[in-house]
Amino acid sequence: MSELAHSGTTYDVVESEPPEILARNLSSAGILLAGATAFFFVSFVFAYFYLRALDNANLWRPKGVNPSTAYGTVITALIVISAVLVRLGLSDHRAERRPAWRLKGLVALVCGLAALVVQCVAWATLGFGPSSGGYASVYVGWTAFTFLFVFGTLYWLETILATSYRYRGWATGAATVGPGEAAGDPHRAGADIRDPVSLVRAELGALSFYWMFLAGICVLAWIVLYLL
Repeated sequence: MSELAHSGTTYDVVESEPPEILARNLSSAGILLAGATAFFFVSFVFAYFYLRALDNANLWRPKGVNPSTAYGTVITALIVISAVLVRLGLSDHRAERRPAWRLKGLVALVCGLAALVVQCVAWATLGFGPSSGGYASVYVGWTAFTFLFVFGTLYWLETILATSYRYRGWATGAATVGPGEAAGDPHRAGADIRDPVSLVRAELGALSFYWMFLAGICVLAWIVLYLL
C-alpha cells in the first residue's frame, strides 16, 4: 500500500489487504501477549516468596487457611487438557482435517469452562478470605486473575470456533464472505481482506501458543499454591 489511509481515503485504497500481513501480526501478538502475561504473574510469585520469608507475626499462613488441593488439581488438569486439545486441533487444521479441529476445539472450550466452574466452587468452599494472612491474599489474588485470563482466552477460542463453523463450507464454495463482513463494516464495496477465512489457522496458531503458555502458568500456580 503506497498511500496512507485517512478520513477521506476511499475504500479501494484500504480493501483487499493480503491475509499474510494479518497472519504475521497475529503470530507476533501471541508472543507479545505471552510476555505481558509473564510479567503480570511474576508479581504473584514474588509476593508469595517475599511474604513467606517475612512471615510477619507468624501470620503467613494461619491455621485453617488450606484451600482444597483436589479442586486445584482438577482445575489445573482441565486447563492443561484444554490447551493440549487446542494444540492438537491446530495440527488437524494444518493437515486439512477441519472437522477434527472443530471437535477438539469444542471439547477444549467445554474443558476450559468446566475449569472456571470448578474454580467458583472452590472459592465458595473456602474457609478464609484475602485478609486471612499473606498466603490467603496471594491465593485469592492469583486465582482471581488467572480466572480472568482464562476466561479471556476461552472467549478468543470461541470466536475462532464460531468463524470456523460459520464458514465451514468455504473450501467447497458453499459459504462466502460478503463485502466488509470480516470487519463488520456494511458500507464497504469490497472485501477488507482477500481471504478472511484463511486467517483462522493463523489465529488458531497464536491462540495455541498463548493457551499453552497460560496453562504452564497455571501449572506453576498449582505447584506454588498447593504443593509448596
